Amino acid sequence: MREMNATDAEEAFRKAAACCAAAEQCGADIRKKLEKWGLDADSREAVVRRLEEENFIDEARYARCFVRDKFRYNHWGRVKIAQALRLKGIAPAAIGDALGEIDGEDYARTLRQLLQAKARSLKTASGYERNGKLARFALGRGFEMELIMRNLHVDEDFA
Repeated sequence: MREMNATDAEEAFRKAAACCAAAEQCGADIRKKLEKWGLDADSREAVVRRLEEENFIDEARYARCFVRDKFRYNHWGRVKIAQALRLKGIAPAAIGDALGEIDGEDYARTLRQLLQAKARSLKTASGYERNGKLARFALGRGFEMELIMRNLHVDEDFA
């Protein structure tokens, strides 16, 4: 792949700014796009810095949007969301602040609804086996074991 020149870097900035204006992006996502477009490492960092300075990229804003969307639409738990944000290089403070915006009652209600729906589809020989499968399912969705166990203690809810 050929290296881009200064004119190409300006074009890459315009394209990246358009991506950021269309949907919330983080620095890691933009760096990948810039690399794919053939921009050298120094130019990539300069473009990302400029996007941050011009407020196209904002790590805290991205984390809040990511948390809201993954919880609301994908029904992910805090553990899975935090891990995904860490993989994108988001600062721990921004992750913590964004996760703090999840309403505790909504969070518990979402877990209960997921467990009830999953329980209806399970074919198990015992309550012990069923609870094990439900716990593994909820752990895979990124919910905390303590909350899962509190929601599995009442057998009649998932029968």
